[in-house]
Amino acid sequence: MGVTDVNRSGARGARVIADRPWADTVLDEAVAAVRNKSYEAAISALAESRPNPELRALRVEALAKAAMGWSRALETLVARDRGNPDLWLWLGRTLVEEAWRLKPDLRARAVQAHRLEAFRQTMESARQPLLSAASLMPGDPVPWEAMIWVTLGMDRPWAEKDAIWFEVERRYPTLFSANLARLMTLSPAWGGTDQGMLEFARGAAARAATSDPLPALLPLAHFEQVAAGRRPMSRGGWFCDEALREIVAAAGSWWQHRAHPRAIEAHNLFGAAFYLADLRRPARSHLTRTGGRVSNLPWSYLGDPLQQFLRACGRLNLR
Repeated sequence: MGVTDVNRSGARGARVIADRPWADTVLDEAVAAVRNKSYEAAISALAESRPNPELRALRVEALAKAAMGWSRALETLVARDRGNPDLWLWLGRTLVEEAWRLKPDLRARAVQAHRLEAFRQTMESARQPLLSAASLMPGDPVPWEAMIWVTLGMDRPWAEKDAIWFEVERRYPTLFSANLARLMTLSPAWGGTDQGMLEFARGAAARAATSDPLPALLPLAHFEQVAAGRRPMSRGGWFCDEALREIVAAAGSWWQHRAHPRAIEAHNLFGAAFYLADLRRPARSHLTRTGGRVSNLPWSYLGDPLQQFLRACGRLNLR
């Protein structure tokens, strides 16, 4: 499965899969089952992930997105097994995802006050399930990672945002999804600053082990920095020379010598950055390693993620 070089005979690789940036067949099966309103595979997948926070964060995020619109069914599952931290976590994260789906476009807020209120109520309703999950597994950083998104969505004071980050950091400071959420919290789009966001990304990359994809937060930070001032679908001139040198160095510091649940997301981030910079060889290398699995970030900065990924692969002679 995935993208391959296109040779002169026009050979083609396998299909591309949107919004499943992982190499986890258990999760693939669980997501498919949830979309068919069957929950046992998801419950098993979450229970299996308890010893591995990176895997747990990935699985609950994906399963929450699969369960959007069905949080009432998860409430029923929780009611039957109130001592199960996996169910509380899944319910809380699903409410977070449902809330983001309700969030009105900035341009529409004046005429969608009811939708904004629904967003706030749903986001706030995620808090208690997540705190219940945290109390049932005190060492688990994943409920606190989800709480970062709650405080971001609710525009809570910085003291609260910092306190939630501290809860993650003291449990598992290199958790990729939590570091990504913290980076977004620090971005100018959410009340932070370019300097604070970039310093955080640099610090995360500096403390990463060689197999840890945290260096991919650097291209993400640069995408986030420039995205606000650009039109969708625009390709040229994304990165200044200094930013590009930093991205190249970050890619060189990450060597995937062992599997990591977020590796495919990192390859999407680096591959997109190098494609936009017209550095074809590293772009092709990273995008080939995605296995044809497309992450939302950073392609959504350009437009529709799947279409932008396919466009990049076409221009790089990958299919």
